[in-house]
Amino acid sequence: MSTALYPVFLKLDGLPVVVVGGGPVAAGKLDGLLAAGARVLVVAPKITHAIRVQAGPRVVLVERAFVPSDLDGARWVVAAAPPEINQQVAAAAAERGLFVNAVDATTAATADLGGVIRRGEVEVAISTGGTAPALAGLLREALDSLLPSELDRWVDVAKRAREEWKRAGVPITKRRSLLLRTLVQLYRADIVALERGAA
Repeated sequence: MSTALYPVFLKLDGLPVVVVGGGPVAAGKLDGLLAAGARVLVVAPKITHAIRVQAGPRVVLVERAFVPSDLDGARWVVAAAPPEINQQVAAAAAERGLFVNAVDATTAATADLGGVIRRGEVEVAISTGGTAPALAGLLREALDSLLPSELDRWVDVAKRAREEWKRAGVPITKRRSLLLRTLVQLYRADIVALERGAA
């Protein structure tokens, strides 16, 4: 019986992260880490051009085989190397009490990344527990097509409303229904504006 995952979003801004692997999969992981503000050490005997072009103050490249001490001081680890290397990375991470996302190696991973939809400050993640990443990708695409394009605006409305409710002492238990009512009013106003524009 598999254990349920605990979903979490990490704040990696300015924190040290190690990516073991230098191929296209590692390059794909690097993009998300840099978007989160992480400082990344990439370790691999061969490093693809897509990673090389990002080298600089926030991306350090080390072209050699992985050694356990590469993880010293890291806060997050991504193993995007061949399976036998990913197992070594997982063992070194376990010794240091670190979670590791091991690509295509569920037995080595202690953290799984799902398909992610980003719309400004809104992030939606879909996980299949690392067992069916292609399905997670398909679900991400399906949900992305269903989510409203004005999510950024909804976040702004929710932020302002939250501050007002905090100042007014509105209990947390009542805020969700109030926000829903506010968003419905906003949606109706948008529909009216569209109808007037089309008239």
